[in-house]
Amino acid sequence: QVQLVESGGGLVQAGGSLRLSCAASGRTFSSYAMGWFRQAPGKEREFVAAINWGGDSTYYADSVKGRFTISRDNAKNTVYLRMSSLKPEDTAVYYCAAPASPYYSGSYPGTTYTYWGQGTQVTVSS
Repeated sequence: QVQLVESGGGLVQAGGSLRLSCAASGRTFSSYAMGWFRQAPGKEREFVAAINWGGDSTYYADSVKGRFTISRDNAKNTVYLRMSSLKPEDTAVYYCAAPASPYYSGSYPGTTYTYWGQGTQVTVSS
């Protein structure tokens, strides 16, 4: 049974930084792409970033390029999202997600994300 548990959210001022973590369990972590999504109040969930199973390819939404960095530590079964230069519009619940099948690039669309964490709230004050 795949489990994804996010942590690291919180309240930060505009221009600040946060690092989110997602701990995965239940299967061989290193064989699977991982992604981050977010959902702001009243809006649909949107793709933020993804990293392939090998960790050598990453993908970002245009709105976060140059400010967010996704990475993974396969020894710790954990994927990270480093967020810098945060803006009030980054306020959302951030979700970690993983596909059911191995060896996908993780790019979105193109990868079906099957497993989801419970989410962690990020609030950026102006």
